[in-house]
Order: sequence, then C-alpha cells, then structure tokens
Amino acid sequence: MSYERLMSTLDGGGARYRVIDHEPEGRTEVVSGYRGNPVASAAKCIVVMVKLGKKTSRYYLAVVPGDTRVDLAAVKALAGGTYVAFASTDRAEELAGSVSGTILPFSFHPDLELVVDPGLLAHPEIYFNAARLDRSLALNTADYVRLADPKVHPIT
Repeated sequence: MSYERLMSTLDGGGARYRVIDHEPEGRTEVVSGYRGNPVASAAKCIVVMVKLGKKTSRYYLAVVPGDTRVDLAAVKALAGGTYVAFASTDRAEELAGSVSGTILPFSFHPDLELVVDPGLLAHPEIYFNAARLDRSLALNTADYVRLADPKVHPIT
C-alpha cells in the first residue's frame, strides 16, 4: 500500500524520478552500491520516539544522508522532549507503513512528523528503497521537498 501511495503522490505531483530495480537489500551502504549512487545521497529513514513529559510521546521520521547517523539529542531538542529513543520496530513499521529497511522519506501517517537533515538536500537527487527491498527510486530533490513538505532541521 505504501508503494502505491508513494507512486500516486509522485505521479500526481509531476515529480521527476527514476525506478531502479535491484537485488533485495535494506542496508543503506549495500543498496547504494547496487544502485550506483553515493551513500551521502541515500535517504536513511529512522523512526524516533520523543517523550514530552510522562504521558505524551511524539514520533518523528528522521531522514538523514546515508553516510551519517541521526543525532537523537538534536531530535529531542527540536521536539522539546524529555526523553528520546529509536521507536520499536513494530511501532516504526506501523507508522511508516512498510518494513524496516524500506521506510520511505515521506510520512503518510498523521502521528509521524517528517524532519529532514539539510545535508541530504544538498544533492540533486535522493535515493531510497520504495517501500520494497528490491526497488528504489532516484527522486529529484526539489520535487521531494515540494511533495513531502518536510521540516528541515539539522539532525546529524
């Protein structure tokens, strides 16, 4: 379902992209080799849980260049949280609508806020698994920003 929603969003918005079929792989460094893209232009997508006090949690889809790591403290500060951690795999997959290793740099869930590190947006195209382990997209970065409408904030 996430793949179909993604393609509908891209086609409906007139996005410039290329489909790249490859061996099934979810690890950014390995799949970047299959696709032939620099690891830095790969969108690494991580779901992060931030607690805002004792009873309230918010979830962020943190998207960073593939050769970096998410700075959890930066996400916590952005949210004004009191605690931060990677979301459980089950919760991340539920919110993202796809399995780990295929999470899209788009949020189609109201409880998942999209935040992108500006370092990723320095590339003319971004690369990511398209909610499948065997298919990726190379997406024009300006079209990505226009259609995904992410919050852009340093999180590496």
